[in-house]
Amino acid sequence: MLKTIKTTLVSALCLGALAAPSQAAGVPDACRKVTLAEVGWTDIQATTGVATVILEALGYETEVPITSVPVTFVGLGNGDIDFFLGLWMPSMAGMVKDRLENGSIEKIRTNLEGAKYTLVVPKYAYDAGVKDLADLDAHKDKFGGKIYGIEPGNDGNQLIQQMIDSDAFGLGDWELVESSEAGMLLQAKGATDANEWIAFLGWAPHPMNTKMQIEYLSGGDDYFGPNKGGATVHTLTRKGYVDECPNVGRFLEQLEFTVESENIIMGGILDHKLDARTAAKTFLNANPGMLDPWLAGVTTVDGEPGLAAVKKALEKD
Repeated sequence: MLKTIKTTLVSALCLGALAAPSQAAGVPDACRKVTLAEVGWTDIQATTGVATVILEALGYETEVPITSVPVTFVGLGNGDIDFFLGLWMPSMAGMVKDRLENGSIEKIRTNLEGAKYTLVVPKYAYDAGVKDLADLDAHKDKFGGKIYGIEPGNDGNQLIQQMIDSDAFGLGDWELVESSEAGMLLQAKGATDANEWIAFLGWAPHPMNTKMQIEYLSGGDDYFGPNKGGATVHTLTRKGYVDECPNVGRFLEQLEFTVESENIIMGGILDHKLDARTAAKTFLNANPGMLDPWLAGVTTVDGEPGLAAVKKALEKD
């Protein structure tokens, strides 16, 4: 009888060990450092800040290089960057099509729905008749023949330049003014405060939508997508990353945002001058319930329950 009990106990212990190897073994050393790209846009600063705070609370070492959009895709394709939370579609479709098709980068999931991305004008210009991209050229003098974009090389600027180069909507003699998100918004704020006409790249989520009275233009379906630039944002990884590092992979497969949540975090960055991590921590402390679905089944690097570890780390801050 005693021998039977011992045999049963040993078998049960062996089966238990086999049933949860990931919990016991933790994360492989090769996966304990995570490189995620950030391209200088406030919305991507916000989402990258959230991911970084959570990963560090789980025990990962993070590296966040600031790169341009094209360099980000090259880095993912070369395996130098592990993941990127800012693939805006359909505006970036042409920039990633070949890499997605050849498998050098992988699209994991949609992390935001309900976004927008196209040209905008002040509401007073919209009310005066500029409601469509085709309406811009008739008012070229008021706009100074300029469209304001963000940093050189990004997808939005490329689409604007394509319109100019092909003389779409009569914009062939217009000029694209490139700077940065901050520079463009400073220009736009100055123009709207002075009641001057300006056309520039606009998107949501972003606090610009509440700080300025702006309207999104129709007519850009072939460039920015239908529904006045209606967009979705996706998570990209380097080839094979989810299989190689399944713990972070599970987290990425479950990580999603809302327009409202991103607006709140971006407000912390832009309005309260918080760095992205501090804004993310502030938001997560105020909304701890968002962690539950993101961290279901996710562990620390040492194989402990991830949700409890992240909540504990946030409580210390």
